[in-house]
Amino acid sequence: MREKPRIGLVFGGSSVEHEVSVVSARGVRLGLEAGPFECVPIGVTEEGRWLAPELSAPILSGERPRVEVPSDGPPATFLQIDPGRGDLVYLDAAARQRTLGLDAIFPLIHGWGGEDGRIQGLLELAGIPYVGSGVLGSAVGMDKEISKSLFEHHGLPVAPWKAFRREEYLRDPEGTRDRVEERLGFPVFVKPANGGSSVGVSRVDEPDAFAAAVETAMRCDPKVVVETGLDAREIECAVVGNDRPEASFPGEILPSREFYDYASKYEDGTSVLVIPAELPGAVESEVRDIAVNAFRILELAGLARVDFFLDRKNERVYLNEVNTLPGFTPISMFPKLWEASGVEYPQLLERLVRLAFERSSEQRRRATRRGA
Repeated sequence: MREKPRIGLVFGGSSVEHEVSVVSARGVRLGLEAGPFECVPIGVTEEGRWLAPELSAPILSGERPRVEVPSDGPPATFLQIDPGRGDLVYLDAAARQRTLGLDAIFPLIHGWGGEDGRIQGLLELAGIPYVGSGVLGSAVGMDKEISKSLFEHHGLPVAPWKAFRREEYLRDPEGTRDRVEERLGFPVFVKPANGGSSVGVSRVDEPDAFAAAVETAMRCDPKVVVETGLDAREIECAVVGNDRPEASFPGEILPSREFYDYASKYEDGTSVLVIPAELPGAVESEVRDIAVNAFRILELAGLARVDFFLDRKNERVYLNEVNTLPGFTPISMFPKLWEASGVEYPQLLERLVRLAFERSSEQRRRATRRGA
């Protein structure tokens, strides 16, 4: 491997978290380039077009807020993956073939298309090492219904919930609402089953508001998850590792709004992060143990942020969800949790890249037709 490994940063994408992805990529670029890495920006437009580095660099420098095809010239885009070399090949603006010469990729597309196994499958086929979980872990981690079912099967504490699909709801909206009320009561939180950054999430206090919340969620995903509305503290824990995952100190979110929604995460900047969270020793240990167990149950790799509810009445811990590609913006919880645990931002990023190389090396040991 070269002295300064070349790391491709893939960001943007088609999901509603496009802008968050761009901000994450800017932070990761600065952190990696503070260490022994060279970054290669690879922006993905909302339409799914992968832009060459020379067209992506202005976005990471802050000149443009979104990944878009420039109007002032022919765009250079990727043509194909090159599994033989484990790389990406494209034509530049002069129609010359270029090979990026990547050592690894850091996927930073949050939500649909980047966090759900799709891009991971592409990179597996290309033979390029990448940061984070594989196809299976990414897919099941993204789907709240599947992950909650797995957690319950393995005996982890999950608050009451219910899932339904668009077709079921449209066939009988009032009946669906009544079944939710019978099982969970109100208030509840209505969420897209696949999504992140609290996009499409609503708190519903009365049955009359249920339909509007479902409509909001279904704009993001055809499957909806409804969770009981606990009076709870919001606790988060960061996990890093492959076969031997480690958990950070937990942190607590004090949201500036009714709950920790998209605006309070990324827009108004007034939510407070308490790191480490003020927790009894036994509760802190329980949170860290559950975080590592959840990581293993979903067969994750590299990194994850594990979110919890802590019931204010009895201090009972409930596992909420796992984020396999947490935000890396300057105000994101994941890097702040590790900073409080003694790992600075550039060192954290370097560790994640090293874990990607480690996982890729382990995978190459598997017998294939070519290598058998």
